[in-house]
Amino acid sequence: MVGEDARLTRAHLDSLAEVSPSSISVIGGGNMGSALVGGLITSGWAPSLITVIELSADRRQELHQMFPGVSITDVLGRCESVVIAVKPPAVADTCRAAVAVGARRVLSIAAGISIGTLQRACGDSVVVVRAMPNIAALVGKAATAISFSADCTEQDIVWAEEVLGAVGTVVRVSENQLDAVTAISGSGPAYVFFLAETLISEAVNQGLSPVVADGLVRQLLVGAAALLSASTESPVILRKQVTSPNGVTAEAIAALEQAGFREAIAATVLAAVRRSRELGG
Repeated sequence: MVGEDARLTRAHLDSLAEVSPSSISVIGGGNMGSALVGGLITSGWAPSLITVIELSADRRQELHQMFPGVSITDVLGRCESVVIAVKPPAVADTCRAAVAVGARRVLSIAAGISIGTLQRACGDSVVVVRAMPNIAALVGKAATAISFSADCTEQDIVWAEEVLGAVGTVVRVSENQLDAVTAISGSGPAYVFFLAETLISEAVNQGLSPVVADGLVRQLLVGAAALLSASTESPVILRKQVTSPNGVTAEAIAALEQAGFREAIAATVLAAVRRSRELGG
């Protein structure tokens, strides 16, 4: 997430005045917040039913251009259903401010912030949903998992699924699984981009031009992802289909195994799970 939503302070939030209510208020107009807004509009929501609260004047100007008809403001007004799309340190104060102006249903997409933390900030009269989407929401291909407070009705959960489903797929999990989700699909795009970065670098080292290397690696990942998505076979089977005995790919896979590829991925996931738990307190 970008913009100045991360700088929401208690003093600023306490000073916010009421404005007219809308069907959904998105607090934070950074990458994830704006992706959700774009997805909602694409999926059929009327722009007039959406409000975005964003502190950065420059970002508000960008959002006005991106989403004609959407209310873009730095004032948190009267609301009922709210998406919290700010940085984790600002979540609790943002929740309190939203509840103070009427919020009764809160969906947080902040990494690591637990349902307990959300509920304490919101109070017992508010239902809360915790979600972990990923940056692929920017292109409508997010993988998102949600968990929810005990008082959430099926209607509340379906509402959250509708909002998040506007930018990709949504699954329900227990909250104790969300740290693993964060480590796999939440942070996962960065692992893929790191792989792409490394492959491009090595392609250049082997004599390909940067332009050719970049194009080949991008299409490699697009094609492999499309095949994985379209196939009913497991990744293990798909890998074996590409790996002829004693061939080039077999030699490459053997080198990955020898270099500790599996162990490195395991360590990566464990580190991300640990950090997610630390953020959640």
